[in-house]
Amino acid sequence: MVEKLIRSDEEWRRILPPGRYHVLFENGTEPAYNNEYDEFWEAGTYVCYACDLPLFSSKAKFHSGSGWPSFFQPISPDAVEEHEDRTLGMRRTAVACARCDGHLGHVFDDGPPPTGLRYCMNSASLKFVPE
Repeated sequence: MVEKLIRSDEEWRRILPPGRYHVLFENGTEPAYNNEYDEFWEAGTYVCYACDLPLFSSKAKFHSGSGWPSFFQPISPDAVEEHEDRTLGMRRTAVACARCDGHLGHVFDDGPPPTGLRYCMNSASLKFVPE
């Protein structure tokens, strides 16, 4: 279980650049194909931009063709939390950081083996730490 990091909205706004704040704490989405990690393939770990919790390994990253960085599993089951998202007239599963509750993206069931899942994440919610 990951210990929660609680900060006020005002604190997050002071700490984060506006675009990253929008994605992480206003459930924003960055443009497809025009983001930092879609076509980025170095070895390392992707951590939450807001709180530095390790979220995804580059070993689980794959080219989904969606325009966003995609992973077939989180670094550990406790790293992320999932909840139903019924916005935009759709029924999806949103993914959030387990520590700070920052919005990361969505998970879909059209990914590759071994999980069959596609964690479609916003680059703005991630920070890459090289191996």
